[in-house]
Amino acid sequence: MLDEPAEPRGLRGQALKEALKEDLEVYSAGDLEERITELEREIARTRAQLDKKKAGRSAADALFNFGNGSG
Repeated sequence: MLDEPAEPRGLRGQALKEALKEDLEVYSAGDLEERITELEREIARTRAQLDKKKAGRSAADALFNFGNGSG
């Protein structure tokens, strides 16, 4: 039996899309500061994942190009 994905692929990034449409006028200054803090944490988490993927790609490229003679 195959495991079902946690979220359907079509909804990937949907929360971000919805957040970008949110009316910020209704937030207090404190709420906006908290929102910025959370967004900065998400940016850091996203950058860390991107760095991990790039490192994996670089390792794979190095492995498969080893002894290739090009470079």
